[in-house]
Amino acid sequence: MLVIVLLLSLVLRPTDVQALTDPEQVYAGELIARARALTLSEAREWHVLLHYRPRLFGGYESEQDDPGFFLSSEGKTNPSAELEATLTGFFSDELVGRSKQPAQCAFVARYHWLKEKLAFDETRLKPTICERFDRWFVDFDVDAVTMIFPAGFMNNPSSMFGHTFLRIDQRGQTEQTRILAYTLNYAAELPPDVGPEYAIKGVFGGYKGYFSTIPYYLKVQEYRDLENRDIWEYRLRLSPIQLRRLLMHAWEMGNAYFDYFFFKENCSYHILSLLEAAEPSLRLTDQSLFVTIPTNTIRQIMAHPGLVGDVVYRPARATLVRRKRDRLTHEERDVLYRLVEDSSSAKSEPFTGYQPMRQALLLDIASDYLLVKSTGDSESAKAAKSRNRDLLTVRSGIKLQPEPIPITPFTDRPDLGHGTARAGVGVGWRNKQPFDELSIRAAYHDLLDPENGYTPDAQIEALSLAVRKYAPTSWSDSSFSKNLGDSQIRLERFTLLNMVSLSPMDGLFHAPSWKFGIGMQTVRHNECRLCSNGYFNGGIGGAVESHWMRRELFFAFAEAEANYSKAYEERHRIGGGGTAGMLTDFTDRWRLLLSGTYLRYALGEKSDDFRWTVGQRFTLLQNLVLRLDYNHRDHDNDVIFSFQAFF
Repeated sequence: MLVIVLLLSLVLRPTDVQALTDPEQVYAGELIARARALTLSEAREWHVLLHYRPRLFGGYESEQDDPGFFLSSEGKTNPSAELEATLTGFFSDELVGRSKQPAQCAFVARYHWLKEKLAFDETRLKPTICERFDRWFVDFDVDAVTMIFPAGFMNNPSSMFGHTFLRIDQRGQTEQTRILAYTLNYAAELPPDVGPEYAIKGVFGGYKGYFSTIPYYLKVQEYRDLENRDIWEYRLRLSPIQLRRLLMHAWEMGNAYFDYFFFKENCSYHILSLLEAAEPSLRLTDQSLFVTIPTNTIRQIMAHPGLVGDVVYRPARATLVRRKRDRLTHEERDVLYRLVEDSSSAKSEPFTGYQPMRQALLLDIASDYLLVKSTGDSESAKAAKSRNRDLLTVRSGIKLQPEPIPITPFTDRPDLGHGTARAGVGVGWRNKQPFDELSIRAAYHDLLDPENGYTPDAQIEALSLAVRKYAPTSWSDSSFSKNLGDSQIRLERFTLLNMVSLSPMDGLFHAPSWKFGIGMQTVRHNECRLCSNGYFNGGIGGAVESHWMRRELFFAFAEAEANYSKAYEERHRIGGGGTAGMLTDFTDRWRLLLSGTYLRYALGEKSDDFRWTVGQRFTLLQNLVLRLDYNHRDHDNDVIFSFQAFF
């Protein structure tokens, strides 16, 4: 016994030793000795529960950032010390963590795993009754867990890549009643008056991220109704034991925070960590070395055979309106537009001349649209609510129900799309000068990429670069280049961020289109044949679609641009102008993008610039395409043929 007490005095804090009676000290020492013999601190399960990751130069560090999550002062970087402090904490009634509970209740997943591995003698380590956890767990009455993916939302930077969270499905719920289920969501805690600093703090971990439990209907209202985002539901096949482990660890996470990093430790990353707690063999977070993109997390769970069961599509309200409107004649569409603008038109021709079934359909579509427009407290929203009430009064007098219209998404499931990273190899000519090109893009999607699984008519490119090797020539430029023999290798272009949102306008929807870009490209200007040019570009405009052949999208922007390069007389120029273009699909595999731009620079070097581009893509496989791109810019002609692979 003396040996065990001496051992405990070395590994435990003085307050821990004082808190234990002699029999407890003896048993705690026995458990610690057995844990060491079994090397439990090195077990995968322990590292998952404590979120330990290997450090670059050896050892481990937990991604958990809340000091209250650890019972040892060394717990963040010492798995063994934390395990032994945890075992000791199980003997104490001291309230720990943000939730202020005994250790057995605050860290219930740790307790049950260690109990399983060490076979606790409950007469020597008495179980604590955890009433708060038991009520919380029983209230869930969990039957299954579903991963939820709301599609990307271009008008919110934090949602451009989509979002993932878990829905806890209860026993006896149906597809109709699951909207009443609760969710497990991880998100950054933002101040109410957050401004432009959000971008900086979000990228560099300036906010704390917490798990929360929110009713699913509120999330549906936010994503489907307010932001008009389609929702995909992936029902997971987890056993009752796995479901219990997931919820136990979620309970522990309610006691702590992580530093939130937009590109890495984000909503999707820590949702994957919950699934790992349910089944540690999944190793889902190991695949997120530098970035975690929500779409990729869906592909990760789909890659595990048998993990995903049913997939359910929940269309946005705007999708409902558009798909139902497609079933109307041109005359009926005109009537629909009158209904949403003036509810009194439901009392006059031509609406009253339709059969009751068609009247019911028109009123249902109009009501769905007015629900989209009635969000918020603006005067226009209040007017939309008033018109909707008037139309619902008319609708209540028609007892018929139109035949259900199947609502199909405008794009496929996110897991069926191309990979979010891209690499390419190509050959081309620039002003009759041949070159080879290698390109790579960290994320995500551009307008010519295959659209399946991505937000239609939207582009987000981040951290993209291309390197070219030009054939021998009599001239050279030292900027961003290196001469090797008679050839020249240079960084041809670099894109920090390039976003485009083309929102087709029609009789109901009038959202503007916009664009934003910042990066570097190579230009030919004045006496400089290959000069590096930094640019910042932004614009706002509109788009309309037609169906003369298949589907054509015409767009135009008013825009401003700033350039910086030694090619310009004053090393910079700032101006504005406009862009117009067309995006069309000849077939399911063949897409064409045409655009022309004119910019007049009034500040810095006073000059103008006319550009036009032609880009074509042909899809060979889901993750392999051919591209042919032609660019003209101020006596500078560039054409490249490339193979591009997504991964």
